[in-house]
Parts: sequence; C-alpha cells; structure tokens
Amino acid sequence: MTMSSKNLGASKNPGASNDLGAPDDLGPLLARGVRDLRRVTGLPVAFGGAVSPDHRTLVIEQLCGTATRSLANLQVSAGAGLGGKALALARPSAVEDYLSARGITHRYDAAVAPERLQAMLALPVRVGGRTRAVLYAATRQRVRFGDVVLRSAAQVVHQVERDLEAEQEVLRRLEAPATLSRDEIDDLCAELTAIAGTVSDDGARTRLLDVCHRVRSRTHQPRPAVSLSPRETEALALVAAGCTNDEIAHRLGLLPNTVKSYLKSAMKKLDATNRVQAVNRAREAGLIR
Repeated sequence: MTMSSKNLGASKNPGASNDLGAPDDLGPLLARGVRDLRRVTGLPVAFGGAVSPDHRTLVIEQLCGTATRSLANLQVSAGAGLGGKALALARPSAVEDYLSARGITHRYDAAVAPERLQAMLALPVRVGGRTRAVLYAATRQRVRFGDVVLRSAAQVVHQVERDLEAEQEVLRRLEAPATLSRDEIDDLCAELTAIAGTVSDDGARTRLLDVCHRVRSRTHQPRPAVSLSPRETEALALVAAGCTNDEIAHRLGLLPNTVKSYLKSAMKKLDATNRVQAVNRAREAGLIR
C-alpha cells in the first residue's frame, strides 16, 4: 500500500534552496521526531535516519521502542525496502506485513525479522525540494493504518520539516553580513513572531517571542562598540558558565552545529581566536556577566 504526499500532506517546498545553510548533523532533530512519531501515532516502534548528500542512501541511526539493535546503522539504498522506496519516490509508503509485502524489495528482511515488525510506515522529510531524512513507524501486528494514524504521522513530519527549515534559515542568516539596519531587525523580528505562531512547544514559542522583545528593545538603545545577537550572547554566556556545545544546544533547543555557528560569529565580531578570549572580551564590553 502506497500513499501519495497529498494524502499525508507532505511539504515539498520546491522553491527553497537545497543546500544553503543546511545543518550537517540532523541527529537531535531526528531523535525528537522519532520520539514524537511513536508518541502521537501510538505505534510501539519508530526509527529513522538522514539521507546522504548524493541522495542515494539513508542510514538508520535513531531508534525508539526497538527490542534489538538489528536496525541500528542499517544503510538503506534508494529504491530498496520500504524506506528506500519512500526515498526514491519522494512520498510516504506503507505495508501491512513487511516480510510478505509485495511492491518492495526484501533486501533488509534479515534486519527487520529480529524486531518481528509487520505493519510499517515510511515517511520522507522534505525540505527545499529534496528528501533530507526518512522516518519510520511500525507495529508488531498486521494492520492497515487508518486516517488518524496517517494524519498524526504527517503532523510530526511537518514539524520536523519546519524545525529543519528554521535551522537552515538561522545558518543562512549567520553567513550574511553581521550588521543589520533597524528596519532589517524589525523585519527579522516580524518573521520570528510569525514562526513562533506555528510552534507547538510552549517553551520554544516563549523563547522566540522573548528574543523578539529583547532585539526590538536593543534597537532603541545606544549600541556598544561590539554588538552580539541575542543568540550569540546566550551561547557565549553559557560558554562562560562552563557548558559544552552539546549542553548549550540542549538548553537553547538548537542543533550543535548551529551553536558552533553562533560562537564562530561571536568570536569574529569580538576579534577573538578562541572561546576563552571571546568570553573575556565579551565581559570587558559588558555584553555578558
């Protein structure tokens, strides 16, 4: 059984850029997506992985609810198995009984069999007109997935796509010139406010709105000789508190690579060659405590 993207409401976003500012490590986003997929669909098993830059393979790295490690680090080729089919066709696919299903190759039966998985759903995560990852949800019973499960799965995929788009936009903006006019700052805050309205997580939405408030308030105050963005300031303050990049990413709800980009940008503005020097210069400028 195969569903079209229309049935699941998959986002194509054909006009967006494919590679500009794309995060290298999708692990944190996909881990959250896998957990959410299992929770909202009620299916006992979920897993997934990122697609290679050449679009030929995906590697299953995120597991949730599995009984074994048979699927861990499994490399799936485009067109092979259920996930490979979803990757090749760029649309969701499902089967009622994986091991006996027609319409898919059975190259990965040896990896699926130890988990005793039967009904399975594979959903491509698409941003910028290309598939960046594939998420799976499965059960150990033979069933036909109903509309409630399919809609719930689509919602999770949409959220992962939106989060990935937001991360790409952050990285894209960090590659742009550091100095923004007040009008550009107002436009950016308006965009962030609009994005906040689509975020389901209350904590993330509050953080976005708080950033907007702080940025807008700063535009009406004298600017220091060195000006850091709110995220750069937050990241540098956490470095000063002794946090690693992974810890900063967890606290701010960002990808580790995004944190690295913020810190790199802050170091450049402060003319610092390392993190310690950046922290010291930020303190001297009164930007952090």
